[in-house]
Amino acid sequence: MEPDGRPRPLSGVRVLDLTRVLAGPHAARMLCDLGAEVIKVEPPEGDITRTTWPRVNSVSTYFAQQNTGKRCVSLDLDHESGRELLRRLADLSDVVLENFRPGVMDRLGLGYDVLSARNPRVIFASASGYGQTGPWVHRRAYAPVVGAESGFTMAQGDARGGLYANDAHSHADVYTALELSAAVLAALYQRERTGRGERIDVSMAQTMLYVNEHAHDHLWDRDVPAGVIRSFRPMDYPVLTAANGESVVVSGHPAENKTFDFYMMSIGRVDLLDDARFADTAGRLEHLATIFAALDEWASAMPDAHSIEEAMSRHKLAVGKLRSVHEVCATDWADEREVVVEVTDRGAGTIRVPNSPWRFDGSDVRLRGEPRYRGEDNRAVLQELLGIDETTLDALEADGVLTSRVPRR
Repeated sequence: MEPDGRPRPLSGVRVLDLTRVLAGPHAARMLCDLGAEVIKVEPPEGDITRTTWPRVNSVSTYFAQQNTGKRCVSLDLDHESGRELLRRLADLSDVVLENFRPGVMDRLGLGYDVLSARNPRVIFASASGYGQTGPWVHRRAYAPVVGAESGFTMAQGDARGGLYANDAHSHADVYTALELSAAVLAALYQRERTGRGERIDVSMAQTMLYVNEHAHDHLWDRDVPAGVIRSFRPMDYPVLTAANGESVVVSGHPAENKTFDFYMMSIGRVDLLDDARFADTAGRLEHLATIFAALDEWASAMPDAHSIEEAMSRHKLAVGKLRSVHEVCATDWADEREVVVEVTDRGAGTIRVPNSPWRFDGSDVRLRGEPRYRGEDNRAVLQELLGIDETTLDALEADGVLTSRVPRR
């Protein structure tokens, strides 16, 4: 139970998180926010995101966003003693998450066959670029590579007139995190009926196709009627700029039936509703530049983004102001929803990271805890779960099986 008396949905579930960087750590953070006890297992060099900036008191804000609330253990899996410690921890865990290259866990003697033979209830979930099987199984894969291979980067460039560039956000990682955590939740539910764990294999490249709402259109190889809008074409939705320089995005294709009417009524150009050029979708697509010119002219005379939204919302159009992350997190909406939370920077201050997006009436699912240093929980976890005594822990540290990096105060 949380201090306010509310439970967490996954209270009592233990997750062994061997993942690094983003896809796996974000999936594990979701499970942690939902109430699971997550033990993050890092190699002696630590998760690479610990080295990124901004950083304060040896706490990286990137690391903190994905790993706050987890207990942190650092094991050298090159040592058999380290591998055996991991097996013993997996014996007591409900879920093992990993995002090593396919085959690594098996070579270490830590694969699903080994762990499930010892703990038949364990759910072993892997995230990888192209999956655990197939001809691409051994290719190196990070989000930018997978974005290119899965058609995402090409589609974005095509929408910008052939300007191909890597996206600023690691879509393949975060989408894979969502699919991985959903699969784990389904496996936990399934285990309630069967009593047995599961092997989960999630491919980043397959995920990018699965979440691509336009994949059906790209895969369509038959004719379509002339003058139709395929798969909504959100890349054509207007970006309008008001007199004060504020910009908005309007949701809805201006050539669509009815939507065109809403646009024209919003900007006071009902005369264009009877214009023969705009009588049907095909004509409106042919003269789309003229429509955009009318929208731009109207928007440039509006005082600000709010006035554009007011005018268009009266005619069923959704409008969003172009904001930075900092700007949206400073709004009244963000305050009421607890969109951002402060966590300790392990010194005298705090850092700000996004809160979890869910709200449960009867349960607490908010971010909790603090960002922990590499290996900070070595002794607590191994004593509490495995009953290892201080003398043995000292020996494991002396042998380099256990390592930590906790800054001097």
